[in-house]
Formats: sequence, C-alpha cells, structure tokens
Amino acid sequence: MGHIRLGKLPQTRSWKQVVELLETGANTPQIAAATLEAAKRGLKEASQDPGLIRALWLLTQLPLAARQRDFTQALRSLGLSIPDDPGLFDITAAFTQAVDNELWQTRGRTDLAEMAQLAAVETLAQKAGEYCPTLFAATSQDVQSAFRKFSTKDGFSRLARDFFSRLVYRYSAYFLSRELSNHVGTDKRFKDIAEHSAFNEAFSLHCWQSSFIVEEYAGGWYSAENYRGGIDEAKAANFVYVALKKLRKELAQRGPR
Repeated sequence: MGHIRLGKLPQTRSWKQVVELLETGANTPQIAAATLEAAKRGLKEASQDPGLIRALWLLTQLPLAARQRDFTQALRSLGLSIPDDPGLFDITAAFTQAVDNELWQTRGRTDLAEMAQLAAVETLAQKAGEYCPTLFAATSQDVQSAFRKFSTKDGFSRLARDFFSRLVYRYSAYFLSRELSNHVGTDKRFKDIAEHSAFNEAFSLHCWQSSFIVEEYAGGWYSAENYRGGIDEAKAANFVYVALKKLRKELAQRGPR
C-alpha cells in the first residue's frame, strides 16, 4: 500500500541523514527519530486528514455504544452497517466500510487515511479479542462486553496507545521500506532477511514503547470530554494533533538516549 508509488526516499538533507544512519549501523531509536524528523511535515498535517479523524472518532464512540442496552442499534447510529447480533469481524468490516464512505464523500482518501483505517481495525481486533473467549466463536454479547471495557479512562488509554503505536509504525515503514531493502546483503547493515525482519520488529517495539506518552494523555482527555458533553470530530481532530505532537517529541528524545 503506497510503497510502489513512493519509490526511493526523497533526496533531502533529512532523508540523507536517515540513509547515513542505516549505513553506519545506528541503533533503532536513532533511526526512528531521524525518520520521524524527516517526515514530520506529514504528521503535523495529520490532524486535518479526514480518514484519520473519522477512524479516531469511531474508536472513541464504539466503547460508548457498548454501554447501551441495544448495542446493535447504537452501532448502526454511528454509520456502521451490521447484521443483527454482530460478531467482532462484522464490526471491524463495518468499521472499514464506514471510513471508506467518509473518504468517498469528502474525496479525502490518502495513504495516511488508509494507514489509520488499517491501524484502527488491527487495534480493535487485537484488543477486543483479548477479552473474548475465542476469536471466531465470540458472541455479540462477548464483543459488547469487550468493547465496554474501553469506555473507562484506563480502557481508552490502552486502546489509544495501541492505535497510535501501529499508526506511527506504519507511517515510518511507509517511507523506510524501499530504502531498507538496499541495505541487505554481505557487508551491509543487514546480512540477510532475518536481520532485516528483526530490525522491523525492533522498530515496531520502539514505537510501542514510545507511545506510552499517548496512553498517559488519552485517558484523562477521554473522561473529560465525555463529561463535557461528548466527543465530536472537531475534538477528535484536536486530540490527534496533540497526541502526535507528544509522540513526535518522545521519539525525538528517545533517539539520542
């Protein structure tokens, strides 16, 4: 997704620094920080991306829908086209379609929007699946109970952290994936595919560890905004802006450390 269109890294000073770090064997945090620095303009504009905003807004609303007596109707009121007694996969598929519908109406489809859409669906499947007895046999009641756990301060904090961790990893990999392949081989940064894969795993872990800063912020924000009357897409956009700003700063500080 996006990688074929992207081609090689831009020949700017920031991107050349990323390549130099790869060539000189810099550690994962340094490369992560340099990558986000080189691509920071896109992240600064992310709070205006309609696909990302809609995905985050839906993540704030699904837990609240799970608090309602009629879970199915509450989901439908959010624009999710689901059957009666929906399972987890019914909801994640409807979530994807709801974001697609928003992008079609606003003509706002971007690579970042697709990354956010995928990151959100992965987060829902992973986090809700942890509370279901079995992933494929979970009933609608099981799924509702799982989603309800994210309607608390701590619950939404965990959900938001997972989402932003996946989003930033995907965003970074979007830029790095074509360049990394040039550093696999004898006498290069990665001697084989196994080392290349290990680097990607370490990069993903680094994004997860850095996203703790979002977890600290998300819970208090979620509780406060729901108390003040609820969360609309304007508030969701502001949350995205602040969360990504905090995450960029955390990644930048972890690089030198």
